[in-house]
Amino acid sequence: MADAAGRLTKLAEEVLGTPLPVRIRAWDRSESGPPGAPTLVFRNRRALRRLLFKPGELGLARAWVAGDLDVDGDLYDALDLLAGLVWERGTDAPKPQRAAVLRALARPEVRRAVRELLTLVGAPVPPAPPAEEARRRRGPLHTLLRDKEAISHHYDVGNDFYELVLGPSMVYSCAYWQAPDATLEDAQRDKLDLICRKLALKEDQRLLDVGCGWGSMVLHAAREYGVRAVGITLSEEQATYARKRIAEAGLADRVEIRVQDYREIKDEPFDAISSVGMAEHVGRTRYAEYADALFALLRPGGRLLNHQIARRPLADEEAYQVDDFIDRYVFPDGELAPVGRTVAQLEEAGFEVRDVEAIREHYALTLRSWVANLERHWDAAVRLTSPGRARVWRLYMAASALSFERNRIGVNQVLAVRTPEPGASGMPLRARTWTG
Repeated sequence: MADAAGRLTKLAEEVLGTPLPVRIRAWDRSESGPPGAPTLVFRNRRALRRLLFKPGELGLARAWVAGDLDVDGDLYDALDLLAGLVWERGTDAPKPQRAAVLRALARPEVRRAVRELLTLVGAPVPPAPPAEEARRRRGPLHTLLRDKEAISHHYDVGNDFYELVLGPSMVYSCAYWQAPDATLEDAQRDKLDLICRKLALKEDQRLLDVGCGWGSMVLHAAREYGVRAVGITLSEEQATYARKRIAEAGLADRVEIRVQDYREIKDEPFDAISSVGMAEHVGRTRYAEYADALFALLRPGGRLLNHQIARRPLADEEAYQVDDFIDRYVFPDGELAPVGRTVAQLEEAGFEVRDVEAIREHYALTLRSWVANLERHWDAAVRLTSPGRARVWRLYMAASALSFERNRIGVNQVLAVRTPEPGASGMPLRARTWTG
């Protein structure tokens, strides 16, 4: 195909109605686009077929994961330039790029260009999705079984892989950067300690950590604050890893790790509950149930720290849809809510919300550190999982870092109390000191 890159650039610009901000390099070694810009590399014709059959985000994601499409240049710059054209986050339209494609295809010159490309990309058969794509789920959202399968897809990809990405802390949530030059380990330790101080943990109190991951939160709380902790996860691999860490730390008599859903806990009450990076998996249809369950598990006067990613609100909330790439490759069935809705639902469950701290810039720093870890250990990461899985993690973490930086999504720590009937919350008059 002579000058495939030039033809691809022309078609893209006709469909999008704007100049393409990145260069294109095609399988015939032709190039087109603004000099010095990051380059989208179409390694073969299959990459184009994926886009023709699934225009927009999902087609790009499948081509990337399969290795048919690559980026030459800075990945962050490329994603930032493409974000407004492909993902269109920050608008109320759920899938605006599809509407743009349909409008463009109504024009005769675009239809002619598409027909020309169809004759040149090879067999007009949609390529099979990469093996890393989650299979289509059936049945109601957020049942016990479906949630367990969704969690397994993301977390049961090998503890050794996560060690490479997360580093020694093994904390898979937003760190808390007290200084820009802090290390990732320092920032994760400071985040865990901040949560413990917000919860006002004291020796021999009972702490429940919902979605405990590899056990870092319960380990820190037991070692530094002397609590008795229960951590729950739906991932068998996480539980095995966490139990080993706890035994090696000599804390098996103070910390218990369970493979258990929060809806199955029956041994309340707890003095404090932490839920860090877990509520995103709960879903809109189950969030009231989640809030009610945590309220019931907490003793009167006890505190909840809910650490949760939030999205920007939409004018029409019913139009909200999860990104195809995130749903198929990263967090199946995961859903984000505006922070205002989260606060409202916690209050509707009976909690008194006492503090909301927005820390979205911290998550951008955290994600960039994880991407750097992955890139530094790329060959090992590929050996431990697959080339496609490593590419999924690199793309989703880099894109997420940009989303936090551009205020497309945020993350908040919501501190709430199950305030007793007389009204004494037990909170200090100046809460932000976090000393009691």
